[in-house]
Amino acid sequence: MLQRWSKAITHVSKIGSQSNLKFVNDVCSGTRHSYAKVAAAVAPTIEDKGITREPMVNLDKMFWSKPCSLALARDSPLRVEEPNYEGIKRFILRLMMFYSKQSKSIRGANVVYRRIISQVDKPPIYEVFNLEKTFKTTFSLLVLHMWLCLRRLKQEGKEGVEFGQYLYEIYNHDVELRVSKAGVNLLLTKWMKDLEKIFYGNIVAYDTAMLPEAKQGDLSNVIWKNIFSDDGTSTPDAAALHSVQAMARYARLQTSCMSLTDIEAILSGNFMFTSLKQENKSTKGSQ
Repeated sequence: MLQRWSKAITHVSKIGSQSNLKFVNDVCSGTRHSYAKVAAAVAPTIEDKGITREPMVNLDKMFWSKPCSLALARDSPLRVEEPNYEGIKRFILRLMMFYSKQSKSIRGANVVYRRIISQVDKPPIYEVFNLEKTFKTTFSLLVLHMWLCLRRLKQEGKEGVEFGQYLYEIYNHDVELRVSKAGVNLLLTKWMKDLEKIFYGNIVAYDTAMLPEAKQGDLSNVIWKNIFSDDGTSTPDAAALHSVQAMARYARLQTSCMSLTDIEAILSGNFMFTSLKQENKSTKGSQ
């Protein structure tokens, strides 16, 4: 299957500028389990092609810090507060259900998703983990960070699960826009169904790798297959090993930090993932 995809991709790459089929220039492969299915990805930009990036940091020294809450301080300029209208405006908004639990949850879920986007769409995460920014890698990182949030929300029972559904709907709409922007106008529904299967498959794989009975290298292997691998192999190659292991430590650190973050900060979106810029600077200084 992968060989046929490779041949198709080679052919499509030559004519990609003539049609929307250039979307299939990269592929997103899952694991060897039932959810293993190929999804399309955006072609690398011209400046990315043929370039092997050297890691910008000493990955072996990263993400060993003690877990701590990710909640933003009360005086942080990055906080997003609920609007506190007064008088007739507040009365009208109450009538329009602006202050209902559902409306507040939807607003909070939007803020949470903006936190995810802030971590996934900016250069540091690609520079630190030596990744090319393609649709495949961005999508895979979106799923990883969605899993981090959904895992924390599940700890809150029914309330967390309901909030997680709002978050998933926002994520799904964003992915659909990204797929459309990439040039896929035909068979959009099919692509979205394939990506949905990959999403749920990855979530299950991450959860399984975090079980008490899981082996030490299971999370690294899952991250390799879901994010780094282009051919579906089960274990990281030597060139990517340090990056994969560092991302596994990053994921474990984020899960621990999210657990220490109070639910008010989670539901309002007033938290930030570990800053990769700070890690980058501190690591360079210690070398």
